[in-house]
Amino acid sequence: MRTGKLKTNNGYLAWLFLGPSLLGFSLFYLLPFVTGFYYSLVDNPLNGTFVGLHNYGALLKNSSFLSALANTAKFTLLCVPLNLILSLGVALLLNQKLQGRNLFRTIMITPLVVPVASVVLVWQAFFDLNGVLNSLIHALGYPPVDWMKTNWSRIVVLVIYLWKNIGYSVILFLAGLQSIPAEYYEAARIDGASRRQEFFRITLVYLTPTTFFVFVISIINSFKLFRETYLISGDYPHNGIYMLQHYMNNMFMALDYQKLTSAAFIMAAFIVAVVLLLFIVERKITNMIN
Repeated sequence: MRTGKLKTNNGYLAWLFLGPSLLGFSLFYLLPFVTGFYYSLVDNPLNGTFVGLHNYGALLKNSSFLSALANTAKFTLLCVPLNLILSLGVALLLNQKLQGRNLFRTIMITPLVVPVASVVLVWQAFFDLNGVLNSLIHALGYPPVDWMKTNWSRIVVLVIYLWKNIGYSVILFLAGLQSIPAEYYEAARIDGASRRQEFFRITLVYLTPTTFFVFVISIINSFKLFRETYLISGDYPHNGIYMLQHYMNNMFMALDYQKLTSAAFIMAAFIVAVVLLLFIVERKITNMIN
């Protein structure tokens, strides 16, 4: 009897502790999710008529949305592999016994603690028409470039993304590298393995879980660069960097909740599909290793 009563009391206590979190989750996540999905299926948020997938069909015929979708896909396909390759390369260097490597590790973390507003001011001062970079170009005898109003804006956004995300990815890769037993490399050298063979058959194989995690985080972060891009270039930037987040922000400003929520759910479905695909690939690779 005492055991049963104790379990019941523990159950009540557990719900007591979970209650605030569940309430917050329901209020700030679950309820907006359900409401947003409802808005995407009606023609008006106030006493609207159910139209099914009509809003999604209309959105897929919208040229602005398709342009934003294409730009977002191109940016993700470019920035994520670059972030993986560069961060892994830097992690491999910092994993060696180099002088001052602790200082470089600290520098890698710096972008994570710098406020967004400060970052934007720095990038604006650097890439503005009258900024630092154009001053250097002018000093060399070349005409200034309006970086954010030309195709160069894509490179600017890419640089900002890499600057912001490489440090975190490097730390993750360093943790993964240091978890690989040194005995594996020693045994490989005894067997006559080259550095290239060690990298592809030991390092990359045992970095699979870390690489998968960094890949997923990089994809998610590629959709989170809106603040910096928006603060630098405004509501309607150059066509090359007009992303899904810009489109949704403009629909919000226009109070067009149908297009806003439909675009949001399409983007969410895309992210979920990519992550699920990565989970399947990672599981197959892990089974092959084991």
